[in-house]
Amino acid sequence: MAGKKWEADATAGLLRRWGKSPHERGDTSGEGSCPDVWELENGDVAIIGQELTAAYRDRLPEGVSIDPGESLVVVPRAAILAAKRDIPDA
Repeated sequence: MAGKKWEADATAGLLRRWGKSPHERGDTSGEGSCPDVWELENGDVAIIGQELTAAYRDRLPEGVSIDPGESLVVVPRAAILAAKRDIPDA
């Protein structure tokens, strides 16, 4: 339906990791820092990274906003590049 606002479904489970695990990429010491990219059961994507909303809020480009309930999350470039092979084209 056109114009319908997207809303995250908190009941959707984690289906599969996109790319290598943080340990395989060397992005974690195993002590709680585990940036990751996951496809959810409903096709949406969950990103695990460092929450940096406050650090970026005042320097977002024009037209970019972080709405209440949203966060800006940063993950290592290696996490996204490793996930690329699993991201569908359409």
